[in-house]
Amino acid sequence: MTAPISRRPLLLAGAAAALAPVAARAQGATGPARIRLRLLETTDLHVNVFPYDYYRDRTDDTVGLAKTATLIAAARAEVPNALLFDNGDVIQGSPLGDYMAYSHGLKPGQVHPIIAAMNGLDYVCGTLGNHEFNYGLDYLGTSLGGQNFPSVCANVFKPDGTPLIEPTRVFERELTDEAGTKHKLRIGVIGFVPPQIVQWDKANLDGKATTIDIVEAARHYLPALREKSDLVIALCHSGIAGGEGEAGAENAALYLAKVPGIDAMFTGHQHLVFPGTRDFAGIAGADNVKGTLHGVPAVMAGFWGSHLGVIDLALERQNNAWKVANFAVEARPIYERKPDRSIQAKVDAAPAVLRAAQTEHDATLAYVRQPVGETRVPINSYWALVADDPSVQIVSNAQIWYVRSIAEAAGLGGLPILSAAAPFKAGGRSGPDYYTDVKPGPIAIKDVADLYLYPNTVRAVRITGAQVREWLERSAGIFNRIDPASTAEQELIDPRFPSFNFDIIDGVTYRIDVTQPSRYDNDGKLVAPDSHRIVDLRFEGQPIDPERQFIVATNNYRAGGGGNFPGADGKTIVIDAPDLNRDVLVRYIVEEKTISPAADGNWSLVPLPPSVVATFVTGPAASGQLPNGLRAEPRGSAEGGFAKYRLVFGN
Repeated sequence: MTAPISRRPLLLAGAAAALAPVAARAQGATGPARIRLRLLETTDLHVNVFPYDYYRDRTDDTVGLAKTATLIAAARAEVPNALLFDNGDVIQGSPLGDYMAYSHGLKPGQVHPIIAAMNGLDYVCGTLGNHEFNYGLDYLGTSLGGQNFPSVCANVFKPDGTPLIEPTRVFERELTDEAGTKHKLRIGVIGFVPPQIVQWDKANLDGKATTIDIVEAARHYLPALREKSDLVIALCHSGIAGGEGEAGAENAALYLAKVPGIDAMFTGHQHLVFPGTRDFAGIAGADNVKGTLHGVPAVMAGFWGSHLGVIDLALERQNNAWKVANFAVEARPIYERKPDRSIQAKVDAAPAVLRAAQTEHDATLAYVRQPVGETRVPINSYWALVADDPSVQIVSNAQIWYVRSIAEAAGLGGLPILSAAAPFKAGGRSGPDYYTDVKPGPIAIKDVADLYLYPNTVRAVRITGAQVREWLERSAGIFNRIDPASTAEQELIDPRFPSFNFDIIDGVTYRIDVTQPSRYDNDGKLVAPDSHRIVDLRFEGQPIDPERQFIVATNNYRAGGGGNFPGADGKTIVIDAPDLNRDVLVRYIVEEKTISPAADGNWSLVPLPPSVVATFVTGPAASGQLPNGLRAEPRGSAEGGFAKYRLVFGN
């Protein structure tokens, strides 16, 4: 049992100092009314109610709304006025979410367990995240119907042009000023979701919904909302990216902040933390110390309940209007990682939140523990970013197995079938324990879900050999450029590149030359047209024919344009299957009964000179689990609880 949450004296002292000028004036007998208002955010909960890792079947103090709820209660107790909001990605993202959608079901009138948990926390309003659409609009509608608080979204529309849900709302709340006088303020709220949902969830949204650019929607709706509100809050389920921005940007929070009329902003989607971390260092317009985007107070509260976003506003009555006179921003964590890599819980779980989802939590445990087969060998992803890996290989094996019969029935059997798959759990921003690790023995549904996290459906595209090469060039952007002449330590992996965009294509062989610049940037834009990292690309032992046609098995996200991969823009799809990639993997294991997945070594890094110190960080549990053909020497601990290794090439 952890100790009760403290009053956070240091953080409160900082917030008090920031708001001191306003508070000091409030001590006088005259002057305008002044209100201290605290705005609270949860974001990207992804059905994590319990502090529990369903994949490893054990408690996990780094996640769970039940933990965040304790922070919420403490944050409310510290101030006279506090309002709570959710920033999207609620109903999908954990085995509990899949159990509800695919096994239990959700009928009209029923309340989803995470919604039941949220209903007890007095949310003012929420918005939609992109993963809200993964199970279809009917399921989304039923889930929203169980909320005792509304949701808004301004850039998703029905086919007739009307908003899918309300774009904005105005809430009247009675707030107490510094002198103890009560005032009624009109709180305007507007919400946004990445417009790419119509690509990522084309099967669910085609002909049923359309989207527009986030900034375009804001410019349309904000003037009217501003007119009838004393304070306007943007719930932006979109991340923070630098540069000037383009129409239809996925991560548009920074550009949204430049639209007049927003007093405070909640962000999310990227599963990062703002302010107070290095996640957004160096982005012009984003103040990672104060917590502002172009001067607008903003917060991003991690993911899975890891943090609570807090924006403290000092409001002052000026010329018959309430103005933000000062502010303080922070993201409060539910845990901290000690130097010895251990996790120290900062709060206990709120019992009422646990009770709200206990029945479904127990049913999910029974569901994920069901065996579907057996593996003779361990399957883990500790080295998946630097060597061919069995955790990715088995997914590709299953995809090729599934697509082959469909391709033959569709008259595509004469084309070679390749498979694109990526390591979903590979550490990174999710921490040193975030790796697939299936032990030899029975394989349960929880293990399959660990191998394939997302509820994607199988799709296949028809592309040329030239497009296969470009697809791999885009994927190879995960590597930093290594200087072969340098003897200084060089980090091999770009931490900004998500591992789910590191596609391995099976059915061809190739090597990756990391001494060359990346041909594509992290957004998939061609930036180095003369550079080629992919070398020795071969099919059936021969250099690949750039004109030859191939079928590539993948998922709906990638085939529909997710990640901006050449050859995968929604126009090359030839197979749009109804089955989930995860279900295909289950069926493959059931048919095989016993598996011994082994990487076939179809890709590798071009060897670096012996003098090069190229380092790679992975989970501490990777020790002793090097895949065949890979050599690495330990280099001690790395920041965040990771273990560091130097890759060794040659003798």
